[in-house]
Amino acid sequence: MPDLHAFRPRAVVFDLDGTLVDNMSLHAQAFERFAEAHGLPPLTMDLRRRIDGKRNSEIFPMLFEREMSMDEMLQLEEEKEGAYRQLSRGRLVPVRGALTLLARLEAHGIGVAVATSAPLKNVVHTFAETGLDARLTIIARGDEVARGKPFPDVFALAAQRLQVPPDECLAFEDAPIGVAAAVGAGMVCVGVATTFSVEQFNAHIPAPHAVLPDYEAFLDGPGAWLRDA
Repeated sequence: MPDLHAFRPRAVVFDLDGTLVDNMSLHAQAFERFAEAHGLPPLTMDLRRRIDGKRNSEIFPMLFEREMSMDEMLQLEEEKEGAYRQLSRGRLVPVRGALTLLARLEAHGIGVAVATSAPLKNVVHTFAETGLDARLTIIARGDEVARGKPFPDVFALAAQRLQVPPDECLAFEDAPIGVAAAVGAGMVCVGVATTFSVEQFNAHIPAPHAVLPDYEAFLDGPGAWLRDA
């Protein structure tokens, strides 16, 4: 396992929901409305372990336990994600220390990108609500690749767009499925414990190389070198 304190990445790749933005409770509220409207089971932690990080095109057939046409999935996506965008308007904030970390990465000339399963409308909404659109211009989305998380495709695409080999990238993820995708792409990965605990991350294979509560903890620990001018 690499020594995170000694690792000096050439680029950093962030997941978006729950990783850069503290919004998973709002997603959960939107899901509860959606589940109630369609008679689906409630959102438990076991269900979250199986779906958090996946694309809607993979989540909906799991939830409804049947095959679906793309038109039906797009209609359901608009219903579910539209509820999230409505609920989250004016309420989105970056995870603690995220803006500081982005500023330090820029100061060190380290490229940054986002690798997310979120649909385009959500990415645009979340970036506009938080001001992250001014700081993050390289984005790889799950609907741009053949396979979603936990497959590595979206992280590989982010590395390609950064023009940095995956093994020289550091990834941040808030879900075990996302960790599997980042590690599968060959990246060093830190779990951000906004939704899942240290124990839950470490019980998953592959586990992240470290689990931290937020980016201030990263900058006070293995990323302390980034505070230098």
